[in-house]
Amino acid sequence: MTSQHNEIDALYPAVYDELRRLAAAQRHKQAPSETLSTTAIVHEAYLRLAEGGAAHWNDRAHFLAVASRAMRFVLVDHARARTAAKRGGRGQAVSFDEAAIVMDDRSEDVLAIEEALQRLEAHDARLGEVVQLRFFGGLSHEEIAEVVQRSVPTVKRDWTRARVWLHRFVTDGMTSE
Repeated sequence: MTSQHNEIDALYPAVYDELRRLAAAQRHKQAPSETLSTTAIVHEAYLRLAEGGAAHWNDRAHFLAVASRAMRFVLVDHARARTAAKRGGRGQAVSFDEAAIVMDDRSEDVLAIEEALQRLEAHDARLGEVVQLRFFGGLSHEEIAEVVQRSVPTVKRDWTRARVWLHRFVTDGMTSE
């Protein structure tokens, strides 16, 4: 086993609780029939972190950013697999509110959010980062402020602006089909 794997394995107990907290936030937003468990999200995210060689985080904020991105890809890949199996129509309208982005059909809507997020990142990377941390990472405004090194009021304004853009991108995507 390489020293990098040893370092990551040594870090696992330290980061497991934090990964579990982030994954639990995701589970609260998922439909009751969703098959991806909190433990599965944590383990998949851990594997992605280990594969990416992300054993050296500068601090907790850096770890939260990297973990949020890993969870984003876990959830998007899972949603792609589920929709590929269904091969049905597009998702229903997605509602954006302050606490979370509420979705009825999780898989299709995760993909709609991912597509909208990619468009948002191309338009404004700063807003995209806030959405990734809030939606996929489940971070609070205070935690996001720590990660992005901005004030909490600025993060709240960015979240509000991002929701407007995401709504526009999702709505455009649904009407263009």
